[in-house]
Amino acid sequence: MNSQDRLRIWMERGNVHISQLFFRSYKQLGIRDTDAMLVLQLMSFAEDGSGLPGPSDIAGRMCIPEEEIGSGLQRLMQAGFLSIERTMDEDGRLSEAYSLHPLWNRLIDQEILLCDGQAQADRQAEEGEIFAIFEQEFGRLLSPMECETISMWFDVDGHSPDLIKAALREAVIARKVSLRYVDRILFEWKKKNVRTVSDAEEEARRFRVGSGAPRPAHQHQAEESAPKVPFYNWLEDRN
Repeated sequence: MNSQDRLRIWMERGNVHISQLFFRSYKQLGIRDTDAMLVLQLMSFAEDGSGLPGPSDIAGRMCIPEEEIGSGLQRLMQAGFLSIERTMDEDGRLSEAYSLHPLWNRLIDQEILLCDGQAQADRQAEEGEIFAIFEQEFGRLLSPMECETISMWFDVDGHSPDLIKAALREAVIARKVSLRYVDRILFEWKKKNVRTVSDAEEEARRFRVGSGAPRPAHQHQAEESAPKVPFYNWLEDRN
């Protein structure tokens, strides 16, 4: 049994509060207000142990005539939100009941799409911020090729926005502000499994100590106004 089946069972048994999800989403699914109330009544009947109420039974709880209730049930079934399930007990007796499983499936699918859409929007916002930072540092708009390179840092290399910003800061401190230089920094970091800004700072410190090279005088001035990112020339051959 998969997670969605478990969730639907919990919903049917009244153990999961779904009203917020339902009320937030039924309009987007094209369900009328009267049909939405009909769905809630079907849930109530199911909890009371009456799985297949007739239009007259439902009309006794609602302020609409039986004919309209019958039309609402038909609309829900035609739209694929409602079905009739047949079950057989241990004694071989056949029973029928309305099932809202199709509706729960649609609600879950729509919620997943909304979450995926929000995640995509957040990702686009992060990329847009990175593009803006590079354009500010370069003092010009990025070329299509440069935009593609930055996108590849996200999509292909899996670099985080913070790590890309750290690589750019490294290039700024080194006074080598170019996409090629930043790309080389990210390449070296990925090769050494550097995944966080703290990892990158530690890698820079290890190289500086190992090489015995003094820190350039201009770095002290830059670090007064820039974040603390160690400097070394990533384009040098260090093998």
